[in-house]
Amino acid sequence: MTTAGSTRTKALADGRRADSARRRQRVITAINRAVTDGAEISVSAIARAAAVDRTFLYRHRDLLGQIHATQAGPPSAAGTGPAVTRASLQADLLAAHERALRLTTRIQQLEKRLSETLGDQAWRESGLGAPAGIDTLNLKIVHLEQQVTDLRLQAEERDEELTAARVFRAVLSEHLEEGWCRPA
Repeated sequence: MTTAGSTRTKALADGRRADSARRRQRVITAINRAVTDGAEISVSAIARAAAVDRTFLYRHRDLLGQIHATQAGPPSAAGTGPAVTRASLQADLLAAHERALRLTTRIQQLEKRLSETLGDQAWRESGLGAPAGIDTLNLKIVHLEQQVTDLRLQAEERDEELTAARVFRAVLSEHLEEGWCRPA
């Protein structure tokens, strides 16, 4: 029985090794095809293309290392456009992120301005706030009241000067009548 059991065990181990070798070959073929076609090179994409589970790739570190090396390396010459590297994609991603932040800030500014404008408009239309024409008239009234006050002060000063001149004239006439001084 030991011989039959060990024969079966050996056959199972050989079958497992052969299956693993076939899967490894499918993974290598999938990596080469992705490089040639310019397709996506990632663990998930290669696992899908080779019809293996991702855990198979993580168990075989040499295959995983080959995928990562291919990802980091320059693209194949099959593409007709400019070379796309991981660094250039990261730079593009960073630039897009910066632009998104700038646009978010601008949107917030515009939303705030719109909110203030709509608030002012609603305030005026509700009748709670004074219309723009009334505000202008109120400012003009304040200005005119200030002018009236200034003119009253000037009139009072002139009245005082006139009163002083009248008193001076009366005193001068008295002195002339008494003969203290003669007119020139």
